[in-house]
Order: sequence, then C-alpha cells, then structure tokens
Amino acid sequence: MRRFRVGYLSHLPHQAFLDTAAQCAALEVVRIPLDQPEGAVLAALREVDGYYCMASRDELPRPFHVTPALLAELPRLLMVGSTGAGYDTVDPAACTAAGVLLVNQAGGNAEGVAEHAVGMMLALLKRMPEAQAAMRAGQAQSREALMGRELRGRTVGLVGIGHVGTRVAEIVRLAFGCPVLACDPYLDADTIAARGARKVEMDELLAGSDVVSLHLPLAPESRGMMSAASFARMRRGAIFVTTARGHIHDEPALAEALASGHIAAAGLDVWAQEPPPPTHPLLQMGNVIVTQHTAGVTQESRANITRIAALAFADAAEGRLPPRIINPDVVPRFAERWAAAFGRALAG
Repeated sequence: MRRFRVGYLSHLPHQAFLDTAAQCAALEVVRIPLDQPEGAVLAALREVDGYYCMASRDELPRPFHVTPALLAELPRLLMVGSTGAGYDTVDPAACTAAGVLLVNQAGGNAEGVAEHAVGMMLALLKRMPEAQAAMRAGQAQSREALMGRELRGRTVGLVGIGHVGTRVAEIVRLAFGCPVLACDPYLDADTIAARGARKVEMDELLAGSDVVSLHLPLAPESRGMMSAASFARMRRGAIFVTTARGHIHDEPALAEALASGHIAAAGLDVWAQEPPPPTHPLLQMGNVIVTQHTAGVTQESRANITRIAALAFADAAEGRLPPRIINPDVVPRFAERWAAAFGRALAG
C-alpha cells in the first residue's frame, strides 16, 4: 500500500512531529535539506503528497513559499500544513485553485502567545524596560521618575478574539478584573460575550482602551490596519501590544506616536522584517519591549503545534479530512485528487 509522503525543509519545530507521525503506519516523513541546489529541493518536493511548510516569511526561502508558481511545479501535492497558526508563506487561493488542502495549527500555541502578550502589558505598565535601561547605564535616579501603573481594572481592547484573544481575555479578566472590549467582525456579540468581552467597533475600542492588543491574522483586510490615524484615535497614554503578525501595524507611524508621547509604550513580537535590522527606530526606544516572534516559541507550544500537524497529516494518510482546514471550498476537488492517488474514496 502506498504511504502518504510528507516532506519538510531543513528542520522541524519540535521532535513531537516525528514521534507522533511514527504512530501512523500510513504516513512517511522525509527531510529535504536546504543546503543543496534549488532544483534538487524542487525535485524532492515533487515526490511528496504533503508539504509541512515553515510559517515564518523570512525563515523560508522565497522559492519555497506556496505560490501559484510553486504549485505548478508540484502536480502530486495534495496537502499543505503550516508549522503554526499563521500561514503567511502560503497562498490559500492558489492552493484552492490547485486542489490542495491547506491546514494550520490554530490554537496550538495559544497559551504561550497569550502569556507573552499579558507579560508585555504588565512590564510596560510598570515601566520595566525603562528602569532596566537606566540601571544598566548608571542613570538610575529618583524612583518616582519611573512611576508605573497597575493593570488591575484597566480596560483591555482586543483586536481579534480567537484562540489567543480568548485566553488573553480570560487572564486579564479573572486575574486583574479588567473590562475587556473586542473588535472581531467574524463573531456576533453573544459569541464574544461568551469569550469574556464586549463586542465593539474599532473606533470605540481604540478610544476606550488603556491597552490595545492585536490577535488577528495578516490578511488583505488587516494589512496596515493600525495606521497613523488608528494610533491617533487611541487614548493618550495607552499602551500597544502585538503578538499577531507584522504589516498589520505601521511601524513608522507607531514610532511617531511613541516619540510624541501619545502612546506611552509598546510591546512588539512581530515585524515587517524578521528580525528587524538593529538600526530600526523602534529598537532604539526605551519604552518599547521587543522580541523576535518568540511569543509562541515555548517547549509546550512547539510540542503541541507539531503534534497537531502530524495528526492532521495522519488523517489525510488514512483517508480522513483533518480539522482546521483554511480553504474548505477545496474539499470536493481534494477528495477527487486523493481518491485518484490512492485508489479509494475518502472516508465519509
């Protein structure tokens, strides 16, 4: 019986992927080294049914992003799984056009990302980065010069309230008694209320929040969402946190809002270029906490997302539709292509 072959490039996020995949006899996993000519990598990808694709734009060489051009080179490919909740390196519409199923691991790293976001909120309100910089520079003087604020009772605005946003809402509401506002056009007020927040439109969220935190994917409608005008609508002295994706917030506009004092501080885990150059203006600001897209890079989150991915490929290998399908419109075509490849129909 032909096994469902999954290929990954260079390395895996966690050993749990291989450990979980090994439990499925119908699944074969192959490593494709990146330290070889591009043509050799493409030749190896032509022999796989599933592509376990890096989700970070700047870690994956551009020729191996899942675009119409790459898909045209891979007529055998049936399924793409991203290595995280995001899938910036994959074109969902191109996958649908090619009959290729796309899945992600939404929710698998929600705890790690949510804790990171709340940790940034606390550190920024207590002005920890500024205090640390002053002490290390030998410039520590009056403690009152770094007067902080407490999170308890402050209004937290969440742009997006999926897996991560829901967990953030739970933490700040239960631990700190924070009222939570949420803007999410895909959810109704009752659903958002069940997730611990009050549904509002974007203008009300920006004007009414002491902390604004982003928890939404990068998409055409979210690109550039946090513009100069958006930062201007935020409450003066508010803080801004994002563990979402680069390009959703305008980095120069944020730098200007911070320099003017309108925004008090920012916590940034995601960037337009990852990592950003060391000369980036935001890296020079003492009231900014910066991390290198590491919110979800924990032992627990990595083990969880890779286990989820391996189980999704195992479902496909055994003739079942996996969960977390990004492009559900492709399912009938995917089912036809899978049946043609394996000589039997998908399980009902």
